[in-house]
Amino acid sequence: MMIKLENIYQINISTFILFFGGLSILSSLYMTIPLSKSLEIEFNITTEQAAWAGSMFSIFFSLGCLIVGILSEKIGMRLVMLLGMIGMSIATILTGFSASYASFLFLRAVQGGFAATFSPVALTYVGILFPVEKRRTTIGIISFGFLLAGIIGQLISSTINIHIGWRSVFYLFGGIYFLAVILLVFLPKDVPVKRERIKTTFLNKLSVPFQSKKINVIYCIAVTILMAFVGMYAALGEYLTLNFDFNQKNVFVVRALGIIGILFSPFSGLVSKKMGLTRLLKISLSVSIISLLVLGVSNNLYLIVAFSIFFVGGISLIVPTLITLVGNLSGKNKGIVTSVYTFILFVGASIGPILTALLMSIGTITLPFIVFACMLGVSLVLATRLP
Repeated sequence: MMIKLENIYQINISTFILFFGGLSILSSLYMTIPLSKSLEIEFNITTEQAAWAGSMFSIFFSLGCLIVGILSEKIGMRLVMLLGMIGMSIATILTGFSASYASFLFLRAVQGGFAATFSPVALTYVGILFPVEKRRTTIGIISFGFLLAGIIGQLISSTINIHIGWRSVFYLFGGIYFLAVILLVFLPKDVPVKRERIKTTFLNKLSVPFQSKKINVIYCIAVTILMAFVGMYAALGEYLTLNFDFNQKNVFVVRALGIIGILFSPFSGLVSKKMGLTRLLKISLSVSIISLLVLGVSNNLYLIVAFSIFFVGGISLIVPTLITLVGNLSGKNKGIVTSVYTFILFVGASIGPILTALLMSIGTITLPFIVFACMLGVSLVLATRLP
């Protein structure tokens, strides 16, 4: 019998631990965006090659998500998150000692694999152990951590890189992950599924989510979300540097302002209760599309900064909304459905910086904004098929 969290103190402490874990883990995805130039100089590589620093992490993160859902059923969700965080701490510190770009990319892949043990498992943990009335709000708070990582990861990385050097970024985050290990010890333990209940093969289990047309629609939308989010920030830094002669500190400020948009995420649960999940999804997608189009055509700095915030605000409402929709439709298969969702979400994240670098090399500096707007436009059309 699965233990349910009922004590409000226990729920609040667990929410904070999961929020902190999500914030710190996902920061690793974004930490290499401001390190691009430093990596190019250190390892004598091109901009396109430097983009793999982020993509290698997210590719193996995505692949890992397909495995951890089933693994957490066998040995328990808290234990999977705890072991993964220990591995993450060690791998992150070792990344800072990389002697070549090949070893650096290898360790980024290892980081991504260990990082996969947290995000999908944490969302499943909430979906199973938390009271129904607390799930939307908690998912919104955890999603806030996931998205805030997109800003905080860049800000911390940029600051440390400027003052100490890029290697120190990995030493610092290794210490942060060790702190997360200590916090996870205090997370209430769940009861793993008994072995006799797990009779399906890996491939059979993996096929379960794709048997629902509505879940497939959500998956198609999900692949575009972090692709646009990561890609936008990768393009924005270059755009501000080339068109407005911004230095690293100026770009740092613009990235920090994105936190304003992310602040909407914890309130997604309250908003969705009033207007409905699907309607909120459509409105948020529309806001993000319009914002990207403005970024793509405007030469006004104030408009660019303002609409970068609006774009982030739209994305910050989309992510928890999609997670809640997935949870509502998954029934008894929350673990594998959420794992596949996270896999698809971060496949998009891995493509984002590579696609941005490619688009900027073959077209104008603003082309990525237009292309990502079109992709989100397709997602908006797909959203009309949801109830």
